Amino acid sequence: MSSYHTLNPATGEQLATYDTLTDEQVERLIDQAVQTSRTWRQVPLDERSQALTRIADLYEERAEELAQTITREMGKPITAARGEIKTVVGIYRYYAEQGPGFLKDEKIDVQGSGSAYIRREAIGVLLGIMPWNFPHYQVARFAAPNLLLGNVVTIKHAANCGASAQAIHQLMADVGLPEGAYTNLFATHDQVESLIADDRIQGVSLTGSDGAGAKIGALAGKHVKKAVLELGGSDPFIVLEDADLDEATTGAVMGRLVNTGQTCTSSKRFIVVDSVYDAFVEQFVAKMSAVQPADPTLEDTLVGPLSSARARDELHELVEDAVQNGATVLTGGAPVDGPGSFYQPTILSEVTEKARAYREELFGPVGVVYRVPDEEAAIRLANDSPYGLSSSVYSTDIERAQAVGAQLETGMVWVNSTSKSSAELPFGGVKRSGFGRELGQLGIEEFANRKLIRIP
Repeated sequence: MSSYHTLNPATGEQLATYDTLTDEQVERLIDQAVQTSRTWRQVPLDERSQALTRIADLYEERAEELAQTITREMGKPITAARGEIKTVVGIYRYYAEQGPGFLKDEKIDVQGSGSAYIRREAIGVLLGIMPWNFPHYQVARFAAPNLLLGNVVTIKHAANCGASAQAIHQLMADVGLPEGAYTNLFATHDQVESLIADDRIQGVSLTGSDGAGAKIGALAGKHVKKAVLELGGSDPFIVLEDADLDEATTGAVMGRLVNTGQTCTSSKRFIVVDSVYDAFVEQFVAKMSAVQPADPTLEDTLVGPLSSARARDELHELVEDAVQNGATVLTGGAPVDGPGSFYQPTILSEVTEKARAYREELFGPVGVVYRVPDEEAAIRLANDSPYGLSSSVYSTDIERAQAVGAQLETGMVWVNSTSKSSAELPFGGVKRSGFGRELGQLGIEEFANRKLIRIP
């Protein structure tokens, strides 16, 4: 039998092992989810809303314990881990309070006599395939709107987040959700493929790499399943000549280093107009160089370890490849000596199209700066990417920044800010960053049967 293994990436210590489920166990759990889906959708909407409120309350009560587990399992600095739990609380409260309004019948102005409306209904059992970088937040984006809608959710979590996966499952049980409304599955890859093919699973949501998304999307398409794919990003951060450079460089550091740079919406490509390039780079390098990786359990740590030694090594391979193809290391550029999977905050310049880092996502504390002659060139370079998740534009002329944002091939644009998350803001991208939206009103629409009812 295979198993999930969790290691503390700050020390390399093995924390726990979790056996994967047998096929028979998976069958029983899915059967229970199907049975529950038939009754959960019939529970009055206000009771489902109250269940989400209880989830938020219990998250607040257990916040410190859950945050400490995140830090141990994947190395997120403790203050950031607490912030993740706070965001999760906000998501459940948002859908508890605002979600019922999103589910009101939508009247249609018909041509002719009679009336018509759209009613949003549950579709059944859903499968969520979740990543390690935000082990609670990613689940909440998927679970909160769908539980309110009346769907039930099954979760295949990342192999290095076993304790967090169990903690979420236990929390859902402790608030009184019926068995099968929320199910944690320590499933194998083969079992996941079988689940997507299973007629009892009505939809699948994946947050992960574009490679994983291509595979899951193909399987979902083969079996005609609704899918939402939230994949990677190589987010551009455009600095125009009228930008406030102190604000921009501070934003650049935070945008690149939050969660140790292991965020799909991290700012990764810093595209700076020539007239302010040298001044921007001088400040950016100074501020990045001042940040040192440290013990993630310390209150003032901004950069902890990468999630694993493998993740650190893969990041370093991209840096070395860039250097071999002409890039210059302005600061950092190497793993940190000693235990744990730490990597120095790094800035590269002169990255050419020959380098893997020009096209691939740098998932860690490594940023790339580009010099461009003007605004038009900045937009062209920003769009010269297989990804299209989020973006930032820095300028003191807000209308101009919005006009630039309108030309960017991304799902989200932030003006004078790096990408952040809040429950009311829809989240998602275009191109190889995936499709579908989570959060906000759009997030509750993805796995809803928008049923037309026409009365002559």
